[in-house]
Amino acid sequence: MAAEMTVLQRGGMALRQGIGAPLLLLALLAMVVLPLPPLLLDALFTFNIALSLVIVLAVVYVQRPLDFSIFPTVLLVATLLRLALNVASTRIVLLNGHQGPDAAGKVIQSFGEFVIGGSYAVGLVVFAILTIINFVVITKGAGRISEVSARFTLDALPGKQMAIDADLNAGLLSRDEAKARREEVREEADFYGSMDGASKFVRGDAIAGLLILFINLIGGLLIGTLQHDLSLAEAARVYALLTIGDGLVAQIPALLIATAVAMLVTRISRPQDMGQTLFRQMLGQERALAVAAGVLLVIGVIPGMPNLPFLLLGAGLAFAAWKLFRHRQRQREQAAVAAETPAPAPPPELSWDDLAPVDPLAIEVGYRLVPLVERRQGGELLARIKGIRKKLTHDLGFLIPPVHIRDNLELPPSGYRLLVHGVPVAQGEVHPDREMALDPGRVFGKIEGIAAKDPAFGLDAIWIHPSQRAEAESLGYTVVDPSTVIATHLSHVVREHAAELLGHEEVQQLLATLGRSTPRLVEELTPRALPVAVIARVLQNLLAERVPIRQFRKIAETLVEHAPRTQDPAELTAATRAALGRFIVQEIAGLSAELPVYTLAPQLERVLQDSVAGNASALEPGLADRLTQSLGEMVQRQEAMGEPAVLLVPGAVRPVLARLVRHSVPQLWVLAYHEVPDDKRIRLVGTVG
Repeated sequence: MAAEMTVLQRGGMALRQGIGAPLLLLALLAMVVLPLPPLLLDALFTFNIALSLVIVLAVVYVQRPLDFSIFPTVLLVATLLRLALNVASTRIVLLNGHQGPDAAGKVIQSFGEFVIGGSYAVGLVVFAILTIINFVVITKGAGRISEVSARFTLDALPGKQMAIDADLNAGLLSRDEAKARREEVREEADFYGSMDGASKFVRGDAIAGLLILFINLIGGLLIGTLQHDLSLAEAARVYALLTIGDGLVAQIPALLIATAVAMLVTRISRPQDMGQTLFRQMLGQERALAVAAGVLLVIGVIPGMPNLPFLLLGAGLAFAAWKLFRHRQRQREQAAVAAETPAPAPPPELSWDDLAPVDPLAIEVGYRLVPLVERRQGGELLARIKGIRKKLTHDLGFLIPPVHIRDNLELPPSGYRLLVHGVPVAQGEVHPDREMALDPGRVFGKIEGIAAKDPAFGLDAIWIHPSQRAEAESLGYTVVDPSTVIATHLSHVVREHAAELLGHEEVQQLLATLGRSTPRLVEELTPRALPVAVIARVLQNLLAERVPIRQFRKIAETLVEHAPRTQDPAELTAATRAALGRFIVQEIAGLSAELPVYTLAPQLERVLQDSVAGNASALEPGLADRLTQSLGEMVQRQEAMGEPAVLLVPGAVRPVLARLVRHSVPQLWVLAYHEVPDDKRIRLVGTVG
């Protein structure tokens, strides 16, 4: 039952939709045959004017002519409606015109009185001008454009069809796209062909308006004087007002429709917004506005001319040209910025390039320390780090990698952290608005501030205000800024972890640099004598024991000399240290004439030698602890006297003791007997038991 109701509803809807056009045609025919009351005639005239306005606005806002493909049919219906209203109004004017100006309705009366304004000659002239504009200018031009457009569109139809077929055969179009393109070409040909014929409706309507005017005027005079006994002047007054009013009511919609036809056929076929295109192409040239403004201003200053209108309009055009120039200038600046800023590329597929390498050296800072990094805010940390890298590169003998600085919100606001190969190795805290006053051990008073420790060497320090700097220096303190504190801590960490920063790439660069001056030496060293991995291990061992590798040529010569006997990195390191003995001692004691040293007690020395002879990898824990404690006390005594702490031991036990004190007593230098040059005077300070 529901299905039957649905079918009936659809049938009723289709029936209602199908009888709309026939009913409209019957209504137009009835308007021609049956007399209409003045009130209904007023409503139909108002509807005709509104319909004309809607058609004009639809033509203005449509994107392209084919989007209003029903326009020829709409034009035919609007023309038939206007002609039917002309017939109906003519009937009323001739039948009831003798009753007065309002006999044909208020619309015709109002238009007639407004245009005539008391002078029938003026009314006739105005109506004639409107008709000439519509018939001679707009209608004739639109008809010619429609004819030419239809001819060119039909002539180009075979070429367009062949182009579509070629694109389809080449694979540039799919079958559905080609079908849609063919349909569009067909619609374009049908549209311009229909517009060519529809423009004839407008031309015929304009001719009909002229004829109806003369018929109403002559017929009204005859009917008024012969049938209703009106005087010639009275008949002319009444029927002229009604005729002109009727003609204007019909001619104004006709003028609007003719304008809509001309606007539609003069537009290009591609989609465009008419208002924006008109403004961009006609009023978008600031030079044209500026020249027009100049001409108007010159005319405005000529004596005898209407100065005020020309000056006002010229000033308005000059202001519009200036605003348009500023707008274009801003657009060019934005375009330049956009050109400099590359457009964001689509996210690429995941690859091995997305696996970012770990930075060899990095500093993470809290958010309060970010101004120390920003140069625009006066930060000096980057300059300090650059100087530290240059000095360390010169001191250690290889290029220190760049230091990457980034913020870390997980750190305290004033905290920082130093990382080597992504692993945190040290951390500290500085006050960016204060300076650190270091106690070197000899100060003559106290100063107010925040007590702290130097993060690099553990010295007592106080954070003071910058205004207290002069007072602190007068008391014997060493005052440094926060950037220097972080840079000094970084320098200390780099020296401690220099062996970890030297990799195969750095060794290859050292070999390449050496090869430019001594190519034969490098050829004999690698790969003939030793692989790069063994060379890298020897250099790392030297750096771990605080021996710079600036004497790389001497190191290479030593490796070439001992490589035929062994390729063990430990033995090669011992041989290299012996060759660098003079350099190592100079790093320790400088230009001093003698070298103060400690030695092991004979019993302890025998124990250590027995341990090494038994291939023990480490000392007995208790012995190692007591030995470390004794060595620490010895280092403190030497530092108190301002002398280096040096332990002189047999070559066999030196590597074991060096590994033992590397981290527990880093200030201690462990030398083998054969590493001290023969011409260096040794001063025995004491023994370690």
